[in-house]
Amino acid sequence: MLKTLANAVLFQCGWFACVLGGDSLWLLIGLAALGIHLLWISSWAEDGRLILGVTLFGTLIDTLLRTVGFFQFSEPGPLIPLWLIMLWALLATTLRHCLAWSTQPRWRAALLGAVGGPTSYYAGSQLAGVSFGYSLEASLSALALLWALLFILLASAATKN
Repeated sequence: MLKTLANAVLFQCGWFACVLGGDSLWLLIGLAALGIHLLWISSWAEDGRLILGVTLFGTLIDTLLRTVGFFQFSEPGPLIPLWLIMLWALLATTLRHCLAWSTQPRWRAALLGAVGGPTSYYAGSQLAGVSFGYSLEASLSALALLWALLFILLASAATKN
């Protein structure tokens, strides 16, 4: 129970540090949260492949959304900013721990994704100065659908050995 709570707290600390700090030294807090997770809550052997896979997959998804104009960042470049890549790694740390309850049945994953995904992106956009390329309603609706599907995939990845 303590490790589950610590996992949630580490994620939230990392989330705020990345969103508020952007590509600055605040990323070290996200990196520290990731390190503490791997040293105390889990291990590289247990979660390493999941963290790498989710980080690469999420970076690809958000970079695609950036490319088509869905997200607009102040940072130049073809990829999403480093702070958002770190958020994907931090999210991966929660899938087998504080969010493990959402993996079965799959409707829980879909519901969590449909609500949590758009909420997180909206909050992040307000705090990090990221803007949506489309209307807020259309953007949040599209994110709800996308994240419902994404969280089912993430839950599936998290439950595979």
